[in-house]
This record gives sequence, structure tokens and C-alpha cells, in this order.
Amino acid sequence: MEALQNFFDFVLHVDKSIHKLIELFGLWSYLILFLIIFCETGLVVTPFLPGDTLLFAAGAFAARGSFDPVLLIAVLLTAAVAGDAVNYCIGKFLGDKLARSRRVPFFKPEYLDRTHRFYEKYGAKTIVIARFVPIVRTFAPFVAGVGTMTYRRFAVYNVTGALLWVFLLVLAGYFFGTIPIVERNFTLVIYLIVLVSIMPGVIEFWRQRRLHKAEAAARERASSSGEGGA
Repeated sequence: MEALQNFFDFVLHVDKSIHKLIELFGLWSYLILFLIIFCETGLVVTPFLPGDTLLFAAGAFAARGSFDPVLLIAVLLTAAVAGDAVNYCIGKFLGDKLARSRRVPFFKPEYLDRTHRFYEKYGAKTIVIARFVPIVRTFAPFVAGVGTMTYRRFAVYNVTGALLWVFLLVLAGYFFGTIPIVERNFTLVIYLIVLVSIMPGVIEFWRQRRLHKAEAAARERASSSGEGGA
């Protein structure tokens, strides 16, 4: 329980967490940020790691001089691209076994179903769009590997999505994270980023639920009509 509390503290107070990392590890902080983003995008068992909030907060620290902005973007961009590439390969070679397994922590069939729906709606562009949607971001490259997408095609979307995701969020933190009102309410801003990040998933869940209810009602009416006609 304490470990879970520490994790939520890290995510929701990511500015303080990064500050501690810098104090404790100095230049090694780049490697720790690399590993967090790499694991969040590259391992289907770690979709819970912070992504959007970490990029924004890191950008804010770069504006304060704690990180070199060019090096920071290069490190995070490399982590994002490499993570998706590894995830694609895992899906390519182990996808069927993992999908059937019920023993892998945090690997839930509903996550795969949600990602499949994204593919049905957006096609290959899912790799780009999913960068901005937690959970789906972790499973999209895995599903691409399981499916029929060639690596060359996947790589184009992978790099494009990583560029947009890293640059937009790090630069947003860099230019807006040091504004006095943002600095004073940094935790609130992190909450807002988390809320905005999960909204597409919530909307999709609500839409699918309404769709299922409508389909069930239609089947019930059709059944009643059939019985009445008989």
C-alpha cells in the first residue's frame, strides 16, 4: 500500500519528484527519465508510468536551467522511438502468447480491445494519435506488431508521433511551466494534464457503453416484435 501511495505521489507531484531526482542523481537524471519514458511506451506491463506529465514537468525544469533543453529533448525522443520499436517487436514475436496469457501483470484484454477500436477508427494513424492517449499509447505499437503492419510503415508513424508528443509537451513545459501562476499551481496543472489525457478514453468508453445499450435495446425490441408476430 505504501508503494502505491509513493507511486501516486510521484505522478501527481512530478515536479517535486524530478527535483529530488536532480538533487540525488545529477546528470544521471537524464538516464532515469529515459528509462521511465522507454518503459511507459515500450513494455506492455508498465502502462501506468507517467508520460505526458513527466514531459511537461521536465520541460519546466529545463526552462529553470536544471536540464539542457536540447539534450533533454534528444534523450526523451530517443526513449519514445526506441520504446515503441521494442514494443512492436514484442508484439511481432510474442503477441499471441501474451494476449492469451492471464498471468502477466497489468496486461488486460480490455486494454487490447480499446486499442483495437482505435485502429478500426483511425487506421495506421493510431500510432501517432495514441501518443497522446494513456494506456492506448502503450498498447498501440504492440497491436501493430501483432497485426500486419510492416515495420517500415510503422517506423514512419512511430517517429512522427514521437516528434509531436515530445516536442509539444516538453516545449509546453519549457515556455509555460515557469509562468508564475503555473509555478504556484503546478500540482493543479498536472491534474489538468492527467484529466485532459484520460478524457478521450473516458469519452470512448461512454460512447461504447451507449452503443452497447442501444444495440441491446434494439435486439430486445426485435425479439418482442418477433414474439408478437408469432
